[in-house]
Amino acid sequence: MKSSPVPHVLRFLVLAVLAAGLASCVTKKPRGGNYSTRFDPPMEAVKNPSALKLKISTGAQRIYLVEGDRVLLASPCAVGTASSPTPAGHHRITGKTAQRRRVSSPGAGYPMTYWMSFYAPAYGMHWGWVKPYPCTHGCVRLPIKTAKKLFDAVPVGTPLHVAASHPEDATHGKSLPVLDDSTLPDPPDSYMLSSQVFTDAAQGKVYNY
Repeated sequence: MKSSPVPHVLRFLVLAVLAAGLASCVTKKPRGGNYSTRFDPPMEAVKNPSALKLKISTGAQRIYLVEGDRVLLASPCAVGTASSPTPAGHHRITGKTAQRRRVSSPGAGYPMTYWMSFYAPAYGMHWGWVKPYPCTHGCVRLPIKTAKKLFDAVPVGTPLHVAASHPEDATHGKSLPVLDDSTLPDPPDSYMLSSQVFTDAAQGKVYNY
């Protein structure tokens, strides 16, 4: 009596499904996680650029773009650790470079897209991975869409106030999500060191995240 071909067909189908699943893991975006690359803050239109000011709350890890009494944009950010804090006080945006890369080592060449300096040449805000706790060497890391919107809106000379807290923490900042890129896989160096990273940033994205 010949064996039925059905089990062989089922085995083939199971193997095909498993192979397709493994292949898709390579190309699909990371699942789960409240990653900063998925955060797109709403922004009100700027009416008077000369009246703009930025506020960074190191305690709440929030950044606010304010015009008069209007909060135009509010976003989570990442600030400096206790051993290398983000400089507190009143500053101004002293320069802007959309396609900046890290110069010093380790990490030379790493993109610091939408760079805006505010305290000496070494301190600024720029795109970077955001975590729900202080994790930088003093700079302020921003979600990619936040970085792009602020870079496009804020002129050089804009006042910036860095403090442990701001009144906006209890209003606009309170409703913001907790972003955590700590489990987000790093893009390959071939991507991070290429011009594609800046091409993608102009569209408000990083890699295929």
